[in-house]
Amino acid sequence: MTTTASAAAPAAFLAPFDGFASGEGAQAPASVQALRRAAFDRFAELGFPTTKNEDWHFTSVAPIAESDFLLLTAPGGDVTREQLLAHTFGHDDWYTAVFVNGRFDPALSALGGLPAGVRVLPMSRAFAETPALLEQHLGRVTAFDQASFTALNTAYLAEGAVVHVAKHVVVDRPIHLLFVSDALAARGMMHPRLLVVVERGAEATLLESYAATGDATYFTNTVGEVVLGDGATLRHLKVQRESLRAYHVGTTEVVQGRDSHYHHFLFGTGAALSRTNVYTKLGGAGCGATLNGLYLLDGTQHLDTQTRIEHAEPNCYSRELYKGILDGSAHGVFNGKVYVHPVAQKTDGKQTNNTLLLSERAQIDTKPQLEIFADDVKCTHGATVGRLDQTSLFYMKSRGVSDVLARQLLTYAFAADALETIELEAVREGLEALTLKRYTT
Repeated sequence: MTTTASAAAPAAFLAPFDGFASGEGAQAPASVQALRRAAFDRFAELGFPTTKNEDWHFTSVAPIAESDFLLLTAPGGDVTREQLLAHTFGHDDWYTAVFVNGRFDPALSALGGLPAGVRVLPMSRAFAETPALLEQHLGRVTAFDQASFTALNTAYLAEGAVVHVAKHVVVDRPIHLLFVSDALAARGMMHPRLLVVVERGAEATLLESYAATGDATYFTNTVGEVVLGDGATLRHLKVQRESLRAYHVGTTEVVQGRDSHYHHFLFGTGAALSRTNVYTKLGGAGCGATLNGLYLLDGTQHLDTQTRIEHAEPNCYSRELYKGILDGSAHGVFNGKVYVHPVAQKTDGKQTNNTLLLSERAQIDTKPQLEIFADDVKCTHGATVGRLDQTSLFYMKSRGVSDVLARQLLTYAFAADALETIELEAVREGLEALTLKRYTT
């Protein structure tokens, strides 16, 4: 990751650190405190990336860097169970950890009855209850040396979630990590940290949701570290429906063992400015990664999706399908890289980004990339950008469908192709309903 230029770290993001480190931060183990200090020092050096940075060329983070966000530390919020119903996909029986304004809320959570060998803990409890697991993995999957937002998240690492699935355990129900912000989050910043460890031969489904009950302006900066053992499978869905005045930066980094499978889906409709990074390393022979997504933008929204799949061993596969629908003056960015090491023979990789522009003012910058250093591979990549198919539109209108309805149905059909890749039925049907409502009402 190249960081050729950066803006000096603003004082608003540096000032809370000493008070945090001597207060709430002092509850963490010494190793975590040392990790925080190193990350804080690095963030102070890096500052925020600018558009001169290759990875941020199409996304300016000035609206974040120039805001005086306050670090949210005290628990509190006015979120009710009724308000959560819009984000639980009709399943209050899933294992659910709810975080309100960045803080774990046990009253709204439902973590009873977890199978033997499965732990889902707020990070604040994991410091005391699973120190060995944190010592082994926390801060070791994702690096902050050249990543400003990861450094900032690590500097203020205090809350989030730890999910641990022991060897050969198949979790019987999805695990839902639900981060909700309300009016009390206004002008605040939150830095949730996730650590997910799925050991050898285990299998789980994880839903990671970000939502808001109002239209407050706030900043969410999340980092997730995922470790998959040999033969493990994780289906990981991220639903980003933040306030349309919020800012969201999220990074997920994954390391995969032999014959493991990682399935990730991103659904993004919220935030004024958002960026999602998904990076995975296929670190064992015979493993695979599937990264898919759908983003729906309108108004002046800006959404940036970055993926990196590193093929480091032979006989691995990767699949990517990202679709975007942009209206108004929205701006989408997709940058996907597939990197194949010399040893990674028999790699099978495919990457696709398709974008539908509904407005003359909407724009997309797309850059699918392949870097291949092996000679026995099968890799393809491509991108399309266009408007509604006029032939299909004419056909529907000739059958008596109104122009407005025909456009709405064709738009939904474009999105449905990506949504059909979601394996969790309740989420797939819920997101299909949201998308259909968005384009047919």
